[in-house]
Amino acid sequence: MRYLHTMLRVRDLDAALDFYCNKLGLKEVRRRVDEKNRYTLVFLAGPDDEKLVEDSKKAGRDAPLLELTYNWDSEDYGEARHFGHLAFEVDNIYETCERLMKAGVTINRPPRDGVMAFVRSPDRQSVELLQKGAPLPAAEPWKSMPNTGKW
Repeated sequence: MRYLHTMLRVRDLDAALDFYCNKLGLKEVRRRVDEKNRYTLVFLAGPDDEKLVEDSKKAGRDAPLLELTYNWDSEDYGEARHFGHLAFEVDNIYETCERLMKAGVTINRPPRDGVMAFVRSPDRQSVELLQKGAPLPAAEPWKSMPNTGKW
């Protein structure tokens, strides 16, 4: 058995792609538009996973991926807190959080410990960011920044 993907339903595909691609840094690797059933699937990969995804196609299906499902007919998905969260490893948690804040993303759980932070997508799914390797030394403004909202 091998992990293939996680599917998230999104309300606004453009806003979701802006968050996951432009702000978080994932890359679109595949898209499927189904006019008959009225939905669009967009598959995303982390930049460090692109070769892994390409190599995995030789074994059948590409993986590991994030699948965004956009149903063309509106539907309220609620807060999606029951889902839990996605997790991504980053090279520098402070630089990543700073870049996201400058792009208008709220840091719900700041990386006070130099290891972990949480943000939320436009569809309110929680996204955990984890520092690659050893924790970074505690630093301002992060170590004194309070939590904001839910994650």
